[in-house]
Amino acid sequence: MKGRITALSVIIVLLFGLVLGQAWFIQVHRASALNHSTRNPTNLLAGRLYPRGEILSVNGTVLARSIPTGDASSPWRRSYPLGALTSDVVGYSSVKYGTGGIEYEYDGNLITHTQPARSISELIAPTRANDTVQLTLSVPLQQVAARALAGRDGAVVAIDPRNGAVLAMYSNPTYNPAPLTSTNYGIQTAAWNKYNTNDPLHFPPLGSVATQETFPPGSTSKVLTTAAIYRYFPGLANVPFPSTTCLNLVPFGGSPLHPLCNSGLTPCGGTIQYMLPASCDPGYGWLGIHLGAQDLTNEARQFGYNAIPPLDLPGVVPSYFPPPGFFVGNLPGLAYSAIGQQNVRATALQDALIAAAVANGGKEMAPHFLSLITDQNGGVVERYRPYMWRHPIGPSMAAMITTLMKAVVTGGTASQVGFLSQDDVAAKTGTAQTGDAQNHIDAWMIAFAPASNPAIAVAVVLPQQAFNAWGATTAGPVMKCVIEGALALDAKQPPSGTYTTCPR
Repeated sequence: MKGRITALSVIIVLLFGLVLGQAWFIQVHRASALNHSTRNPTNLLAGRLYPRGEILSVNGTVLARSIPTGDASSPWRRSYPLGALTSDVVGYSSVKYGTGGIEYEYDGNLITHTQPARSISELIAPTRANDTVQLTLSVPLQQVAARALAGRDGAVVAIDPRNGAVLAMYSNPTYNPAPLTSTNYGIQTAAWNKYNTNDPLHFPPLGSVATQETFPPGSTSKVLTTAAIYRYFPGLANVPFPSTTCLNLVPFGGSPLHPLCNSGLTPCGGTIQYMLPASCDPGYGWLGIHLGAQDLTNEARQFGYNAIPPLDLPGVVPSYFPPPGFFVGNLPGLAYSAIGQQNVRATALQDALIAAAVANGGKEMAPHFLSLITDQNGGVVERYRPYMWRHPIGPSMAAMITTLMKAVVTGGTASQVGFLSQDDVAAKTGTAQTGDAQNHIDAWMIAFAPASNPAIAVAVVLPQQAFNAWGATTAGPVMKCVIEGALALDAKQPPSGTYTTCPR
């Protein structure tokens, strides 16, 4: 009898533990997903019956607001005055499909919710209202980025390196969120299906090329390799590589690999003072081999590879750098990774963060869109506080890399872009072979300016370009427009008043 009672007690305790575990799982682990679920009755009711708070740009331009429909069953719908220009960031709020972008990230503030009690009467009868979310996004700079891409698939990410504020983030393909807010479910469904269908380059409009797609970063990754040399093997910076066109590499099994040759099949060599501005592929492959897999992968991780950047947007993916074990007996793989090819993959956001870290003396600030959240009375609910996410290099190393990146502009691969001398631009180009049957390349450029006191750091990527395209010739003109526009805005001038070569 006693044994049965003991067994029953154990079963009751176990069942009680299961109930507590399930309660924890639902209320803690699943809380965020349930709060945002389109099946949550509270969200459905709030989305249909109450207005959401406004989303504003850094200068107060309305990016999203709720407008009356005149329909008693669904009296409010979301309006996006700038449409596709800012949808990559702002997202959407749909009664049928839920929320995306900033609408998702700050849904708890934007929905009509119970306000904190400020008096006894409010404690007895709580008030309900929504908050206003103000972003760091600059609409004029976003317009510059959109015009510069000119409808081509790709992305532009512009960051203030001093605090991590994202000033512009524009991707193609993009979408107009208005149909997703229609009171007609058929219109919502048609738009949802269309926006989730890949375009000719296999990107869905509802995705984000800037934060959700990765590409081989090509020679922009040589900035990372240079940082690794300065940190772990500084003596290697002064070792000259003999001038050559190709570096002969031997893979697993000892069979000869197609040599790692310089772009354009031109010879190059020297120390990194010469090889970074000239973007010498065989030289940097050789540097990567001598640096070693452990130090190269460590530096990639220091910059944020293999981690999700803490940007306040849903769906951000990590960039990828192979682990040290991948390179055991694989010197060709190490050489190619040192120049950002083959197995290395980066988002435009990650490349912008690398430029921003160098610009900010080695401190990589966490990227963010939030500026502040205010309540219905204008009181500050939350103000974003910048913080350092990574510290991949020290100030002296950042200064040396800045000097090399300035040389890329004045006499290296970016000299043909035509940056204005007064803008004092530091940059690095990238032309990454995709390895497909058409020999496409991914065109890249990262840059920051003014190099002496950086106010803007930018990454540009245009994927799957023709085999005879280059980072300098394809991404370069886009970068020039964005840098000039950003510096004009920083100087309180109209972005269209300082340059003539960018689309209007």
